[in-house]
Amino acid sequence: MALTPQGAGPAGDGIAAGTADAGGPADDVWLRVHPASPFVRGWVALAALLFFFGRDSFERLLQGGPLFDERLAGRAPWLLAGGGILLLLTVFGYVLSWYFTRYQVAGGYVRVNTGFLFKQQRQARLDRVQAIDVVQPLLARIFGLAELRFEVADAGESAVRLAYLRADEARQLRATILARASGASGTSGGSLSPSPEPGQPETAAVEAPERVVLTVPPPRLMGSLLLSEQSVVILAGGIASVLLSAVTENRSFAVFLIPAAIGLVASYWSSFNKGYNFTAAVSPDGIRLRYGLLDTQAQTVPPGRIQALKVSQPPLWRLFGWYRIQVNVAGYGLAASAGEGSARTTLLPVGSLADVLEILALVLPDPGTPDPLGVFTAGITGLADAAGTPGSGGGQDTDGGFVTSPRRARFLAPLGWRRNGFTATETALLLRSGRWWRNLVVVPHQRTQSMALQQGPLARRFRVADLVLHTTAGPVAPRLIQAGLDEARALLDAQSSRARAARKRQKSEHWMEPAAKPAAPPADDPQEGPHHG
Repeated sequence: MALTPQGAGPAGDGIAAGTADAGGPADDVWLRVHPASPFVRGWVALAALLFFFGRDSFERLLQGGPLFDERLAGRAPWLLAGGGILLLLTVFGYVLSWYFTRYQVAGGYVRVNTGFLFKQQRQARLDRVQAIDVVQPLLARIFGLAELRFEVADAGESAVRLAYLRADEARQLRATILARASGASGTSGGSLSPSPEPGQPETAAVEAPERVVLTVPPPRLMGSLLLSEQSVVILAGGIASVLLSAVTENRSFAVFLIPAAIGLVASYWSSFNKGYNFTAAVSPDGIRLRYGLLDTQAQTVPPGRIQALKVSQPPLWRLFGWYRIQVNVAGYGLAASAGEGSARTTLLPVGSLADVLEILALVLPDPGTPDPLGVFTAGITGLADAAGTPGSGGGQDTDGGFVTSPRRARFLAPLGWRRNGFTATETALLLRSGRWWRNLVVVPHQRTQSMALQQGPLARRFRVADLVLHTTAGPVAPRLIQAGLDEARALLDAQSSRARAARKRQKSEHWMEPAAKPAAPPADDPQEGPHHG
């Protein structure tokens, strides 16, 4: 990404990088959000206030009656004065909220100060930014405003929120912060100000160009919702209610269908509203996602920030060859569980196998294997043969090299033992599972935080074990199911070595700085044969 000069303009119209003194950055430069921000955030309170004071009067006007009830006519001026004072106090509170909300990007941090009586400062390191979102609720879109959300590692919610900025200013600020976080900007210690100080140059990052990779057509999105698991559950419940009503001649069973139907429609609308016009693009900033019908959102996930990825396929989606991709990103998982929904952790709501391979190519630019198409296709759709490979603990695909559960595990998983398995490339570990609900989990080696072997009484009897990989919180829970005990122990040792080597190669959090050459893979690899300690 290049930094190009921008002409000076009025205060608030541009973003400038201030120079730093010898003692540090220009920390005295603070900016304010848009003046309409508190009203966009608090319009519900204003609407409730107007509804409380004006409902009765509005109904009487519609009926042709007086503005005030005759019993309250004498107190009408006092009521108007009280309502006006309360309205002025609310507006004054909004103005104070705007005046004492300031933000700054300086010294490698983005900081936001809020509060009049109870002050609070939130800050995030630029080199720890995991993702940046531009969110536009419906009312903000009407006023041309947008909210910036910065996600950092270990944050239970969005670490820093800037609400609201002008939409073009928010996009340019995101580009500037991503430029500094990536290492492309040489002024990472500078500060952003609306206009330059005397003798200071004004520079701003130009938003990096992008290439659209895929879009999700609305008919496909609607079809995926109709063929989802919740539709099957509701349909089965409806059939059961009708049968029980016919057998027992009790119509009360049908009453339970009403809240179920309302909940299903609400769930469909929420998923359709969030997934509408889904577009994925690639740029030097990272993976850009845009979606939303009424409330739009634009996410930018920098390369290498994805901790784990899961490709899943419900049974009914196999009729059309559709798949879903979800990811773990530091800060996203806890925010989604706190009520912000799962849309932010969805990299692809529904797509074909070709779409899945396109997304995988973005997440893993270096797949670490000379045959990425064969390996990932085997992980998504592959199935080991029933005989297995003689002399090994488990079956092994001839096309993808997946080591699957041993044949003795068929008593524990009669349908899934040929599907459950793993393989490792030079850059990632691939775990697949599920015969009917297919899953493929991809974990980059450097994102492996810790591992554990788990074995229950039946697993000990059949000499199999589960290997659990721990990453950041999110919808993806990497787990190797019912691997042979020798293979699981060997994988534990080999994956530990791969993770250490990958973390050593990653010298900087700046993803646009050149990386070191990959080290040689561990000599003791479970795919080469059983490990003997």
